Amino acid sequence: MKMIIIGGDAAGMSAAMQIVHKRKDAEITVLERGNVYSYAQCGLPYYLSDTIPDTDELIARSIDFFREKGIDARVFHEVTHVDAEKQMVYGTNLENGEAFELPYDTLLAASGGSPDMIPVGGAELEGIHTMKTIPDIEKIKQDFKDKEHITIIGAGYIGLEAAENLREAGKSVRIINRSDRLGSGFDEYISDALKAEAHDYDVELVLKEDVHGFVDDGSGRVRAVQTNRGTYQTDGVLVAVGITPNTSYLNGTGVHLHASGAVKVDAYMRTNVKNIYAAGDCATQYHRVKEVDDYVPLGTHANKQGRIAGANISGERKTFQGMLGTAIFRFFRLTVGRTGISMVEAEEAGFDVSCETFEPSPIAGYFPGNKAFKMEMIKDNQSGRLIGLQAAGVHGVDKRIDTASVMIYNEMTVDDIQNLDISYAPPFNSTWDPIQKAARRL
Repeated sequence: MKMIIIGGDAAGMSAAMQIVHKRKDAEITVLERGNVYSYAQCGLPYYLSDTIPDTDELIARSIDFFREKGIDARVFHEVTHVDAEKQMVYGTNLENGEAFELPYDTLLAASGGSPDMIPVGGAELEGIHTMKTIPDIEKIKQDFKDKEHITIIGAGYIGLEAAENLREAGKSVRIINRSDRLGSGFDEYISDALKAEAHDYDVELVLKEDVHGFVDDGSGRVRAVQTNRGTYQTDGVLVAVGITPNTSYLNGTGVHLHASGAVKVDAYMRTNVKNIYAAGDCATQYHRVKEVDDYVPLGTHANKQGRIAGANISGERKTFQGMLGTAIFRFFRLTVGRTGISMVEAEEAGFDVSCETFEPSPIAGYFPGNKAFKMEMIKDNQSGRLIGLQAAGVHGVDKRIDTASVMIYNEMTVDDIQNLDISYAPPFNSTWDPIQKAARRL
């Protein structure tokens, strides 16, 4: 079996290793546009503050590891188009400019996504960056090394983590965001906690403003950011406004795409075109609460989908059971997380919901070190199920996010939740866990 995998990171290499172990007849070729395999994208912001001092620490498995497994792991090979009828892949070797073509029996699209650049004047200026790869973050760190003030455009996970690490590196930081909230998919209650934390750490917030352009300092470097309301001086810019799936090479194949541009896949990671699979940040994920194909590009999904795709390509029958958009990040002192859907998403999906917000203690209220955190819980009134939870605080957030994700995955009602036998001792919890307390109120 001639197996072609487009993309050498989480989804692609998870699939490759499944096939290596389970299909001894497989000839696996991986086509990677860059030169780094299997690296920790989520760790990139921490290189800015030297929390991670060396980018080599972000590489999970080297290219040599995969080659020793018999995988033809190629670098600087960019796929430009696919002929689904002839089952051929075409592209360019970026090192020498030569064209290549390869036949396949089975093709896996695991090409991830590319960071979006704002389509405004001056976007080509020096000092304006996006962050997705190890070469990206190395270039950013070097460029910002002697700069005093950095502007971040976008207030999602990457933007906020970059802000934290740039402040720790001694930079002055401004965040410009087109909405009035911080945090992707977080409701106002949690966003307000993020705003307060940003204020405490002297991160300037410019909210509800659209970027209209970048100003040249006369030498080809960015000097300022222009919005619909003003001009903001800066020494460097990091644009973190989302990603677009890398799927243009599938144009003309007949592969169905989601509105986001991601490849639509079934539970087996198959596309609608014979012998073409997709996984990771270039593919859709089924949302268990919304009950629709969605696009929530996270590393957890990429690894699961890649593993499942590889197993099915190898002849097994495994399914991706869907996701909840469970995510967590650190913002200075705060741990911030979510699972399920937000109030905004619930309204968009037409749910009739109840919402409870309060500030419980993560441990016994009398125990030293206790510090309340903010929590929001959302119940579907029709079924009584818990369908969303968000939280922000210094302690106790991660435990509640992960616990709630299991509850939502298993479609538990607020009555079911009150009957759970959750561990208790004063240093770790109260006699009723905060989730159970909120469940009683809903």
